[in-house]
Amino acid sequence: MLGQMMTSALTIQSLVDHAARYHAETEVFSVNTGGGVETTNWGDVGANSHRLGDALTKLGLDPQARCATIAWNNRRHLEIYFGVSGAGLVCHTINPRLFPEQLVYIINHAEDKVLFIDATFIPLVAAIRDKCPHLDHIVLMEGRDEAAAAQIDGLIFYDEFIGGGDPDFVWPEFDENSASSLCYTSGTTGNPKGVLYSHRSTVLHAMASNTNDCIGHSAMDVVLPVVPMFHVNAWGTPYACAMVGARMVMPGPGLDGASLVKLIDTYRVTTALGVPTIWLGLLGEADKVGSKLTSLTRTVVGGSACPPSMIAAFREKYDVETIHAWGMTEMSPLGSSNQPLAKHLDLPIEEQHKLRENQGRPPWGVELKIVDDEGNDLPNDAVAQGDLVVRGHWILDSYFLKTRDETLTNGWFDTGDVATLDPNGYLSIKDRSKDIIKSGGEWISSVDLENIAIAHPKLADAAVIGARHAKWDERPILVAVVAEGQTPSQEEILAIFDGQIAKWQIPDVVVFTDALPRNATGKVLKRNLREEFGEVLMDG
Repeated sequence: MLGQMMTSALTIQSLVDHAARYHAETEVFSVNTGGGVETTNWGDVGANSHRLGDALTKLGLDPQARCATIAWNNRRHLEIYFGVSGAGLVCHTINPRLFPEQLVYIINHAEDKVLFIDATFIPLVAAIRDKCPHLDHIVLMEGRDEAAAAQIDGLIFYDEFIGGGDPDFVWPEFDENSASSLCYTSGTTGNPKGVLYSHRSTVLHAMASNTNDCIGHSAMDVVLPVVPMFHVNAWGTPYACAMVGARMVMPGPGLDGASLVKLIDTYRVTTALGVPTIWLGLLGEADKVGSKLTSLTRTVVGGSACPPSMIAAFREKYDVETIHAWGMTEMSPLGSSNQPLAKHLDLPIEEQHKLRENQGRPPWGVELKIVDDEGNDLPNDAVAQGDLVVRGHWILDSYFLKTRDETLTNGWFDTGDVATLDPNGYLSIKDRSKDIIKSGGEWISSVDLENIAIAHPKLADAAVIGARHAKWDERPILVAVVAEGQTPSQEEILAIFDGQIAKWQIPDVVVFTDALPRNATGKVLKRNLREEFGEVLMDG
């Protein structure tokens, strides 16, 4: 016997329709690419999403045709998120920080038919267009601009394009498992790989994100997604905010500390999401200008490990809760978030603070486990360390144009992380499997060492790698970027490790460099560091 309840497809367009219907006057503040701030609302975003869906349909695109974006976080990009997917097409967000060769590969691999671009990227797109034979339409996300039209033949202007669309356009009906959006990995090894999300997986991800045990957006919030909309769909934030009708502040191209502090204080931002390097700049600027960030209640940090010193700075200087989260492009990306259990409130405050430093526990919809080299399950005892694998409702089944057998092992996705899990599912990422250091048969976590080093007041940035060693096979070395105006010695830097870790885990040397190499999503390229510094302990 079936339940006698109504059913309707879990689709992305239902999110923006809900926001436009019940939160029509709730503002969306958008920093324009050329400067200035535009104020719109969910009602207008919804109407423009319908107009865009109608305009795209009139182009005669095949169902599931890929429509790409190379754009910043702004209200037009928000409309594209809903208008493209709602029309039964696939919204393909592209990271503009990739090399041109990778951009060409991605556009061609996806067979993108339409490309939406911000003005910043006109020269980039003009230079690669002839290498993208499937690309039929390029849309500038502005009003008419004759100078831009002279650089790209046949350029379409977004405002004119949707101007001919119907705000009452009726969304087509399709299966909730239909593809909705496409993101590619950053391609640190080999070509980037595509991850094709469905409407169903995206809506379920948004619901999980909005629970109090995860991020917990609500209609009371003013949300600043600093994480770019080209990075795993801004961690699903646009969908989650539409679901609850939250105010949004779209930061445009200015992601520096000064710009973010101004946005937070001007628009009374309550929740901000971004990677650790962004928050280092924000904290430095807030201290410099004397901002108290009084409206901010929580920051969500992901993309790489969050240094405990950063969590402490937000808590002690600004009374801001930091939610340490973890995930991957292949996971939509939410895999875990650090929220306490009721029993943790009985712990001494220092232990409560310490608990917030790991990557947290999975929400409903995600299963995590750790396995050994042979694939055998390891215990969740916070001690056993193994390869982290995952499955769930918004985890990929196979890469775009690949098979399930090429992607999964026994139905689980291998994250490439080495981790521990405790009995309550709290996750502690020890390292990427390719980055963990094996010294004399014992494992050393580069992440643990980096979290200690970055707290040193005379360092601006730091990374730890394993360098070859004649006796111990590998030993950790610290690659450090000195803070402005400082000239610390190696001894000063290494002294910060005393009493925090076992002496045998302390890095052998400190190598000073001007900057750490990072990939298109801001993660440190340790492969490059190993190529440059991996032999320093073998010299002589």
